[in-house]
Amino acid sequence: MIGAGAFGRNHARVYRQLQPEGVELAAIVDTNSARAAAVSREFGNPPCLSLDELRGRVDAASVAVPTVEHRKVARALMEAGIDVLIEKPLAPSLAEADEIIRVAERTGRIVQVGHLERFNPAVRATVPLLTKPMFFEVHRLSVFTPRSLDIDVILDLMIHDLDVVLSFVNSPVKEIRAVGLPILTPRVDIANVRMEFDSGCVANFTASRVSTERVRKLRFFQPQQYISIDYSRQDVMVFTVDPSAAAKASPNPGIGMQKPPVISEEPLHAELRSFLDAVRHRTPPQVPLDDGRRALAVALDVLAEISKHSRRVGLE
Repeated sequence: MIGAGAFGRNHARVYRQLQPEGVELAAIVDTNSARAAAVSREFGNPPCLSLDELRGRVDAASVAVPTVEHRKVARALMEAGIDVLIEKPLAPSLAEADEIIRVAERTGRIVQVGHLERFNPAVRATVPLLTKPMFFEVHRLSVFTPRSLDIDVILDLMIHDLDVVLSFVNSPVKEIRAVGLPILTPRVDIANVRMEFDSGCVANFTASRVSTERVRKLRFFQPQQYISIDYSRQDVMVFTVDPSAAAKASPNPGIGMQKPPVISEEPLHAELRSFLDAVRHRTPPQVPLDDGRRALAVALDVLAEISKHSRRVGLE
């Protein structure tokens, strides 16, 4: 486990829980030795090592260091023959993301990007229901915490939903309009984005890390259907219009509601198990580097549009 902060501690916890499945939490690495020692004591006292000491001692590692360190840490691990899961966002820039991709190709390492919501049981239950999504309304609101303040709300929170919607729509982005503001930090803390895809689909995203409540919801419409996902509750609701009633222009068209079966599981547990399966069997990870780069590229485009809007209205 590389990085023993809040995310790293959760990774260590889940790796420890996976011990009955043949997983050994072999080492904790953090530049803060006291923090590393505390996480080590909490989860079975694995040794606190440096990056240089990992070669030949571990098969795989989670990278949960600050985003600006992703390239350096991931490159050192891959060149030491270690497969890696890199927390989102993949990198602070496309140039650094591309370097990570080149090193992965050169070393032949398995690399998965930590887009956690892909492993949310509600998202997984929705994938088989997709036909032709045409409109999304997405809200991700959080109360303020002194976490991940090295990046803005787009790369911190909204990127989760950007990744999910990009995987659902599977169409290039045609146009982005965005507005965002710093509230409690020097970086953008709240933002709203309207995005149009080549397919004609439109998506509205709202993300805030200065809200008074916690909301994690994604809703979308496709022909004859409205589907609502609550990430936090791991819940999916599907409303379907009876096509025959709609064709008759009935004043009360038949609308059926169903809740697809959802197998509850902690998303991080599912994500790390998926990563380790890819490592064991040398198979492509469920969230490959290309997907991480795609989400990062769109997130950076959103930030560029926010900057343009701020200059246009005199906010910068």
